[in-house]
Amino acid sequence: MDGSAKITEIKGVGEKTAKLFQKLNIRTVEDLLHNYPRDYEDFREPLAISDCTAGELCSVRACLAGNITAKKVRNLTILNFVVKDAGGQIFMTYFNMPYVKSILKKGLFYIFRGVVQEKNGRLVMEQAKIYKPEEYFKLTGILQPRYPLTAGLSNHMVARAIKQALSLYEFPPDHLPEWVKDGQQLADHRKALEEIHFPPDLESMRRARRRLAFDEFFLFILMLRKCREQNEGLENRYPMMEAAQTKRLLEALPYELTVAQKRVWEEIKADLQGKKVMNRLIQGDVGSGKTILAFLALLMCAANGYQGALMAPTEVLAAQHYESMTELTEKYGLPFRPVLLTGSMTAKEKRRIYEAVSCGTANVIIGTHALIQERVEYRKLALVVTDEQHRFGVRQREHLAEKGENVHVMVMSATPIPRTLAIILYGDLDISLVDELPADRLPIKNCVVGTEYREKAYRFITREVEAGRQVYVICPMVEEGELEGVENVVSYTEKLRSILPQDIQVACLHGKMRPADKNRIMEEYAAHNIDVLVSTTVIEVGINVPNAAVMMIENAERFGLAQLHQLRGRVGRGEYQSYCIFINGSGKPQAFERLDILNRSNDGFYIAEEDLKMRGPGDLFGIRQSGLMDFKVGDVYQDADLLKEAGACVEKLLAEDEGMERPEHRALLDYVDKVFWQADVRTI
Repeated sequence: MDGSAKITEIKGVGEKTAKLFQKLNIRTVEDLLHNYPRDYEDFREPLAISDCTAGELCSVRACLAGNITAKKVRNLTILNFVVKDAGGQIFMTYFNMPYVKSILKKGLFYIFRGVVQEKNGRLVMEQAKIYKPEEYFKLTGILQPRYPLTAGLSNHMVARAIKQALSLYEFPPDHLPEWVKDGQQLADHRKALEEIHFPPDLESMRRARRRLAFDEFFLFILMLRKCREQNEGLENRYPMMEAAQTKRLLEALPYELTVAQKRVWEEIKADLQGKKVMNRLIQGDVGSGKTILAFLALLMCAANGYQGALMAPTEVLAAQHYESMTELTEKYGLPFRPVLLTGSMTAKEKRRIYEAVSCGTANVIIGTHALIQERVEYRKLALVVTDEQHRFGVRQREHLAEKGENVHVMVMSATPIPRTLAIILYGDLDISLVDELPADRLPIKNCVVGTEYREKAYRFITREVEAGRQVYVICPMVEEGELEGVENVVSYTEKLRSILPQDIQVACLHGKMRPADKNRIMEEYAAHNIDVLVSTTVIEVGINVPNAAVMMIENAERFGLAQLHQLRGRVGRGEYQSYCIFINGSGKPQAFERLDILNRSNDGFYIAEEDLKMRGPGDLFGIRQSGLMDFKVGDVYQDADLLKEAGACVEKLLAEDEGMERPEHRALLDYVDKVFWQADVRTI
């Protein structure tokens, strides 16, 4: 079976199931095989209750002691009971799971699996999974893959389809040259694919993951080098003069640029006035003032008679950029004629904007991916600015740049990446650092606490909402059952609605929602029709709400420090004192020690460097530590050494065989030509 075959060719996958897979962007056998497990469950022998450690995921063999009590708090049903074994007892709590009462029979033993917590001197489990002993013991000793799911698609269905696909798939020759595999001690590609899904043991899974992560880094860096070769030395077809309008705007602004902003602005101007095309990354912490630099570059472009485009990752952020530019234009009499173009607009609205863009009436086009659709024809596109550019594919950025000829490209990112890694990851771009925050910004107040702090946190959230502020609550998972002992958005939203006063509006947001629903929720939150937004990391970019002053992050130990720092950048954007509460769900001292770095510093680049020191390739379970670059397996912080090794291998390959013409590189060249360049999944 070829990788391009539709998944309906797999036994047991009909049209109905295929539609469910499509919701996860799985349409072909190739897509299915590269839909890697998000996590693995390791079912070990049950422990005696007396041997359980607080903060650990444990399985215990115990029986019901006493009665199950049930109480109703608004829409929340809470069950409480005690289970015992020969040496101890655990207090069990279940939310909105009334059927548990009918499952358990007195006198019978069950296996309870969940994260053990210590509260008020007693051991507690919440939402523990319940197994009959015979069911549980069938699973022991095997790493069970857990896949991303959607409603109607079970983990068993996905695993069964992948097993079928692996048995039928015609594996092509391994694309990595033997000298790379031998030098890095990497597994064969076929074996890695088989064992990432169904590893016989932990060590096999580690080897498979290492090979696939190396693949992602190696091919990504190779593509960047090719991009740089294409872009290097391109003649500047749109040379610009320094415009009086930019000087006037800088004089009129109610604040002065920081030293770092001034330095970077000089670098941007030199690029736009120079002989070669600009390809520059503006990297700066949240709140460092990158957006005004983008507006200044677009102003210089417009004042010179050209068009500029600003592409944002979400419709809400694109609309906020458009509103900010319109306000600046009216306030300071700037020569901007901006238009907003997004996918949700009506056909009639789009036609009007297409006309304005093609005839040159609009000189700044702000939008989302709609900017690179084929029907958009620019009159004189000279500058492309992308915001949070690691969310866009290299090919997408190139497609937008191709709307003009030798277009200047400016990229903005608030993702704190240590410079050693940024040089590799942004290998086709010159890097400018905005490494200074405006003096008038109030630093965010942080605290790292255990789960016992929750009730106090809820009271604090209530007070802040009553004072007119808004709140984010971040959970790692979308729905219950995705990972045990980890908070999820859907259940947490219901819990908060029952705990907080009824007049506080609570809503939820996550990546499984339809784009239109996500946009509606973000717009409602931005308009302050929602007080508390319970969300996954989908809010990491894409919304600017100055009134949001509190963030609480559940299971903070599950995230990378750099990602936590970027999340808290959603607050502290207005005039009010802002707060970030990091809940250590594990209770482990090591987790408190690591999270305390966020307590001590609000400097994203310092935090990113510390993140590298404190994390290693052994940290494989749990939530992916960073979604940076949208690598499916690799993590640029956790696998920093592997990333550097992949970079060194690419350098060696291109130094010795730039055109990949040697026989030993033929499979790699074929893979790059046929597969890699067609895909727009590797992003920078």
